[in-house]
Formats: sequence, structure tokens, C-alpha cells
Amino acid sequence: MQKLIDQVRSVLGFELSNEKIALLKIYENELLEWNQKVNLTAVNDPEGVRVKHFLDSMTVQKAWGKRVPPERLIDVGTGAGFPGLVLKVLWPKTRVTLVESVGKKAEFCRHIVQRLGLEQVTILSERAEVVGQDPDHRQTYELAVARAVARMPILMEYLLPLVHRNGKVLAMKGETAPVETHSASRAIHLLGGKLHKLVHIELPGVVEERFIVIVDKVAQTPDEYPRRTGIPSKRPIQ
Repeated sequence: MQKLIDQVRSVLGFELSNEKIALLKIYENELLEWNQKVNLTAVNDPEGVRVKHFLDSMTVQKAWGKRVPPERLIDVGTGAGFPGLVLKVLWPKTRVTLVESVGKKAEFCRHIVQRLGLEQVTILSERAEVVGQDPDHRQTYELAVARAVARMPILMEYLLPLVHRNGKVLAMKGETAPVETHSASRAIHLLGGKLHKLVHIELPGVVEERFIVIVDKVAQTPDEYPRRTGIPSKRPIQ
């Protein structure tokens, strides 16, 4: 784990405590063990897990900046817990909600939460469109994040309804981020958002360009969004 400690320091500019490293080591071991039986992620080696999952998830903290960690965070399409559970390790006081519609992945997240002894983590095995219309979750979060879930116009319909006014959406994207973000300009405006900036991310040993798209929530999302399950992906806001 020393290499990860050094990478976090050099790439992201902060230190990982021994306690957090210990939690990430348990997380890594459990992920690799489960992945032999259940297809959780295509990354199945320790080095890949540390860079492409742990370090990549931690780039959200760089995009969030030096402000106080959010009180409430929701991660849509979390998969095996990325970035949401890694952020919970970094921000232990943040109340985290994970949304994952695939049952086996949601089950793994529950296992990890218990294994790491994490508190104030809610796991919803549900579709984002349903959660976005649930009064317990709609426009209640300070931060909504997602990684490699959908194209930007679709992703904005998943995420912006979950964030309260003055909150933020952070979308973790690949090299297509600038083009996708441009194509989502109407969706962002319609759903109450305003593009803040794109943060370019470089991960050691990873050739593909990465970006975090930061969108500020500046107005209330109209009641009809998100539309019912499946519609945002079939008919994205143009």
C-alpha cells in the first residue's frame, strides 16, 4: 500500500492515515475474493484496484476542494462501491447513500459496509429514476456523484434531481467528457444546474484521459424529472 500512499500524496496532495489504509486493504482483499465468484469488476489485480478504483475514487476529493466534506452524499450506479464507499473512508462523518440496481453488487456493498464497520451508509437496490422521485431522497443531498454510468444528458437526469439548491453534481467521465458536457447543456439548464468546470485528472499508469465534470445546482428541478424508469436513456433530453 505504500505506493498508493505516495500516489495520493503526489497526485491528490493529501495524506492517508494508517487507519484509512487498513480499511482500504480489507476492502481490496474482499473485492478480489468476491470477484473470483461474482463478476463485480473487470479489474482483478491489486495494483489495478488501487489505481483504477481507490485512487480514481479519491479524485473526487480533489474536485471537491478544501471545503468541509459534504453532510450527505449519494453515489448513483456505485457498482462495487466506487466512488461512494472510498469517499466514506475518506469522509467518515458524511452520510452516504449508494444506489445500485444490480442485486449482487448491492449485496457486496452491504458486506463491505459491515466488514469495515461503517456507519450511516444506506444502500438502495433501486433504479435512479425511482430514487429521484422519492421524497426521502429528492433534492436532499449536498453532493451527487457517478462514475461511468451513462452519457451526460442521461446522467444529469439521474443526478440533478437528487441535489438540493447550492449542492453539486460530480460526474466522473473519460476522454469524451468535453463533447458529452456540451451535448448536455440543455439538460443541465432544464434540470436546475449550471456547469461550473471540468477538472482534468491524470492517474499514474493510465493512458486514458479522465475528467470530473462539476455542475452546480442553482434552481429547483421541475417535478416531472426524472421521468419514469427507462425513459431518460431511451429519450435523453436534447
